[in-house]
Amino acid sequence: MKSDYLPYLQDIAFQRYVAGLALPRFKFRSFLMLADKSATASVDGLNQRFRVRRQGRSVGIELAPGTAEALGQPILTAVSVDSQVQEILTGNVSLAGVPTPFGKAAEELADAYCADRRWPPAPGTACGTCEFKAPKPAEAGELQSGFHECWKSAFGWTDASFDNGTVLDLWNCRKKAALIERGALTPRAVMMEDLGFDGEEPNLKGMSQKHRQWYQCSRDWPGGGEFFFDAGGMEREMRTWRYPLHFIDFETCTVAIPFSRGQRPYETVAFQFSHHVMQENGRVEHRSQFLEATPGVDPCVPFLKALRAALGGDDGTVFRWATHENTVLNHLRRQLMLHPAPPLDRDELVAFVESITHRDADDSKAKIHGTRDMVDLCKLAERYFFHPDTKGSSSLKKVLPALMRCSETLRAIYGLRMYGSTDMPSLNLTEPVAWWQKVDGQVQDPYGLLPPVFSDFTKDEVDAVEVGFPAELQEGGAAMAAYGRLQFEEIDPRERESIERALLRYCELDTLAMVMAVQAWKAWVA
Repeated sequence: MKSDYLPYLQDIAFQRYVAGLALPRFKFRSFLMLADKSATASVDGLNQRFRVRRQGRSVGIELAPGTAEALGQPILTAVSVDSQVQEILTGNVSLAGVPTPFGKAAEELADAYCADRRWPPAPGTACGTCEFKAPKPAEAGELQSGFHECWKSAFGWTDASFDNGTVLDLWNCRKKAALIERGALTPRAVMMEDLGFDGEEPNLKGMSQKHRQWYQCSRDWPGGGEFFFDAGGMEREMRTWRYPLHFIDFETCTVAIPFSRGQRPYETVAFQFSHHVMQENGRVEHRSQFLEATPGVDPCVPFLKALRAALGGDDGTVFRWATHENTVLNHLRRQLMLHPAPPLDRDELVAFVESITHRDADDSKAKIHGTRDMVDLCKLAERYFFHPDTKGSSSLKKVLPALMRCSETLRAIYGLRMYGSTDMPSLNLTEPVAWWQKVDGQVQDPYGLLPPVFSDFTKDEVDAVEVGFPAELQEGGAAMAAYGRLQFEEIDPRERESIERALLRYCELDTLAMVMAVQAWKAWVA
């Protein structure tokens, strides 16, 4: 049984167990009802036939009037899981780290629940994704953090014990279970041999995974100082760039119910992009953007056409952060090639996508690279820049705050209210803003400076619309949720406008953050 399906199978097994106790003379069958990714929608507009209705905190789904035939061919399938459920029911589950028969485990957990009795913790690697984990131990009057409670109970820690992080913070490390088992609970307790690292310095290719992990644990890197930057390696990369530089970021989602006939469940939908440009003289502008969130409108082809127009006109280097944009464009390319009613310029759009991406060759393990294949800034950060505040990560959301704290160039540029002026134009800001700000002596994360989604609403209006929606839009998951709300709910026009403005501001900051990273690195290379 695949680990990602196991929780669902255990859920069904528990239902089967309870039903068997309540109705012992009955026989039961167990199924997973799944969206069939091999099925295609046979009608247009299928996803708009299911609308979300909210009334306070109550949420329901309303089916549009019509016949069963209007829904077309089924895209759901019931998969029998009787054998898997039986295997779970007759096997053991881990209870406080002890293998326990399923029925006994259910009874013991039920007794503990009824008695409101705390269950003894069994810390492990799963703690890294604990859903009850706050950023820090709770202070008086704050909601408790289950993660911190468990570790304090299991290991006798105090709040101060968490100050230097835990071994769970180690970036991309698969040895956390062994480290916890031997009692190496913090990064400083990890030894070189634990990571298989021999202490060598980075080579011409930059830092390896083991370098980043060891620097995170030891806080010791070549040259010392606040952070490590391989200026030589970054300069070699920069010499290959062509101006003007283009920075792009996408917002996407995977909708369970397709927009159009011929599409499959959970196909990628690209609904938004932002695009910044940097000239050789350093001038930066937010040149273009795209957002299509009209209910029922498949945005993918308009998205590609707008992106082609945005990047046309020169052969400047195009940048992305991580693999997402390359993956999305390749997916859209496949959609175009299989489209039952393709646009007239399909061949031109396919050629555009192929020019700025790379993909696997059909008949080998080789890669096919476009003539203008995008440069991955995340990979450059991973190889050439390490700051302990990132906890080893090269995620843009980790790298940007670290750069804002350590780059004098970013302080000089963004400490002034310049961004959004004629010197550094923005498509969404009506007044210039300073992205470098200090509060109580701490340099702020620019994403935390984004205005609330409903900044022009009264408190009562905010309370009414924020049910099921975040007050701030500062990460990709919230952007997907926002798009889903715009697609599938009946929303007041003023609320819709506020959400769309927030999406545009958020995506703009994503590409500006990429610009900021390049500006900081260029200053250190010079």
